Amino acid sequence: MQAYFCGLFGYTRQAYCKQLNKNTRKALDEGFIISQVRLIRKDMPRLGGKKLHCLLKEKGIDIGRDILYDILRNNKMLVKKKKKYAITTNSKHWMKKYPNLIRGFNFTQTNQLWVSDITYIPINNGFVYLSLITDVYSHLIVGYRLSQTLERDGAVGALTMALKHIPGEDRIGLIHHSDRGVQYCSQEYVNLLKENNIRISMTENGDPYQNAVAERINGILKDEWLDHEYFFCFEDVKLRIDEIISI
Repeated sequence: MQAYFCGLFGYTRQAYCKQLNKNTRKALDEGFIISQVRLIRKDMPRLGGKKLHCLLKEKGIDIGRDILYDILRNNKMLVKKKKKYAITTNSKHWMKKYPNLIRGFNFTQTNQLWVSDITYIPINNGFVYLSLITDVYSHLIVGYRLSQTLERDGAVGALTMALKHIPGEDRIGLIHHSDRGVQYCSQEYVNLLKENNIRISMTENGDPYQNAVAERINGILKDEWLDHEYFFCFEDVKLRIDEIISI
C-alpha cells in the first residue's frame, strides 16, 4: 500500500514515511496543546490566546503565538469577547470633584497610585456590584468589596481593606484615582483618604474609560472569569470572587 501511495504522489518510500511521521507528530503535538488548553481553562474558561500562550510557556511548552492561535481557531476554541457596558457612575451631583493629578505622571513602583472602580455582575434577580482598588504598578488588587447596591458602603469597604492590607509607611505619597461618582466623592470616602494622607485624583470629564487600568482589571475579571458563569444569588458571586482574587 505504501508503494502505491509513493508512486501516486511521486514520493520515495523514505520520503513518504518521513512525511507520515511528521504528520503524526504534528497531530500528537496539537492534541497535547489542546489538552493543556482545556486543563488551564477548567479554572479560567474565558482565558484568551495571549494569556494562554504565557501560561503554556510557564509550563515549559514552547509554541509560537501564531501557531497557538491557528490551533485554537481550527478547533473552534477562540474566545469571543462580549461587548456590553452598564453605567455604574453618577457624576451629576453637588459634592466636590477633585482634579486629575496623574496625567503624564510616571509610576516606577508599587503604592504610588491606586485606582478604584465599580463593576456590575448579573444574578438571577438583578445585579450585584464589585468595588475594586488596584495598584497601578503591580496590577494587584489591594482591596475589594461585593455589594448588593451602588451605595458608598462597597467603595468604602474596598478602601478599608486596602488600608489594612498596606501599612502606612508603604503608602507615603500615595495617590488615589477614580471617576467622579457619588461613592468616591462622598464625605465618608473622602475623609478616609484624607485621614490616611492619601492625595485624591479624579477623571476630569466623568468618562470611566479615562480610568484605564481599573477598567482593564474589571474587563479581565469579567471576560476571563465571570461572564461565562451563571450566579443565582449574592452569596454565589461572593464565593467565586473570593476564590478568583486569592489565585
